[in-house]
Amino acid sequence: MKLKFCGQTREEDIHAANETRPDYIGFVFAESRRRVTDEQAARLRALLSPGIQAVGVFVNDDPTHIASLANSGVIDLIQLHGGESAAYIQRLRTMTAAPIIYAVRVGAQADIKQIKNDPVDFLLLDTYTKDAYGGSGKTFDWSLIGAVGKPYFLAGGLNESNITRAMQTGAYALDLSSGIETDGVKDAEKMRRVAALVKGGQP
Repeated sequence: MKLKFCGQTREEDIHAANETRPDYIGFVFAESRRRVTDEQAARLRALLSPGIQAVGVFVNDDPTHIASLANSGVIDLIQLHGGESAAYIQRLRTMTAAPIIYAVRVGAQADIKQIKNDPVDFLLLDTYTKDAYGGSGKTFDWSLIGAVGKPYFLAGGLNESNITRAMQTGAYALDLSSGIETDGVKDAEKMRRVAALVKGGQP
């Protein structure tokens, strides 16, 4: 079971990640209270321990901008969160070899079925929220997942109280952001406890 801690914005967040060893951390380049600039992301990435991969989160961004961050090593994987088209994805594929994670906001099982054949490497299943691209902090009905057909990240309202149940869904990775925060900032102790649960230890 892989683990992703998303929305890193501070040096302290990276230090906590280096200690707790998630498989992935996330930098949000889309409009969000967790948004980082290219320069901030590059500076934080330089502090990240080898073996932890950085994911860039984007919403309908310029493919040239995304590819530049991937090709320069600031990010290792690309997460598309804006319902980008297959043509957009194909164009991005010509610019970089970085793996692509495609976010699906799940309100019904059909939301997953209609996207699973798109040319992406992973899906990310998140909670459907009207007029928002993600970050709701709420779970969706996991019984809707069914046969996905691609490895997927499970997101949306994950925290210590439901992480063990989330591990039983068949997800490739679990993706947490608000569930490892206190008062809107990353909480190293919550990160430790979640990492211990996911990696088989005791918190």
